[in-house]
Amino acid sequence: MSEVVLHGYWRSSAAYRVRIALNLKGVAYAQVNHDLRIGAQRDDAYLAIAPHGLVPALQVGDTVLIESPAILEWIDARWPEPALLPQDEDDRAIVRSMAALIACDIHPLNNLRVLRALKQDFGADQAQIDAWSHRWIGAGFAALEQMVARHGAGHAFGDAPTLADCYLVPQLFNARRSGVDLMPYPALVAAGDKAAALPLVAAAHPEMQPDADA
Repeated sequence: MSEVVLHGYWRSSAAYRVRIALNLKGVAYAQVNHDLRIGAQRDDAYLAIAPHGLVPALQVGDTVLIESPAILEWIDARWPEPALLPQDEDDRAIVRSMAALIACDIHPLNNLRVLRALKQDFGADQAQIDAWSHRWIGAGFAALEQMVARHGAGHAFGDAPTLADCYLVPQLFNARRSGVDLMPYPALVAAGDKAAALPLVAAAHPEMQPDADA
């Protein structure tokens, strides 16, 4: 198989998800990093690879995959063990819904380009930007807390890491970075912290990446 190349940025939560999945699968990969703070993801050379101008992108030979949900599903299909989706059809749908709650309802409203637009286009100050982030993280976490409490058995779903943990760990990292009060979400935090402590997951942490700020 051709070399697996992950285009990302150390603090991108979407790239963080992909690093977790690749590590859990034991897949070796190279990293090409694009500093989102200076707009490196919009360079012509990267747009020729990933025309949406966002990270992550996964490059395997002539194949380029974009958008972390598609990338994660591909990884799980390409390297079936350990499985990141349960065998039962209903359980798979529940795990996907937990992941989508973060990917669709929380993350898009709190990524860098949205927060920059709030400041640059609408004049929001930092307190208003923080309030915006906390509002949408809190709404999503309130729902996810109930799902983890219902379906988790140590991890977000069941007793082993799934796609839900691949999404939860980075979102908890972001929530802590922005100062969200996590006290109302004990089941969610316990599951996320348990997954984050696994050595393969810990190796995917932003501060462990080669482009991390010193």
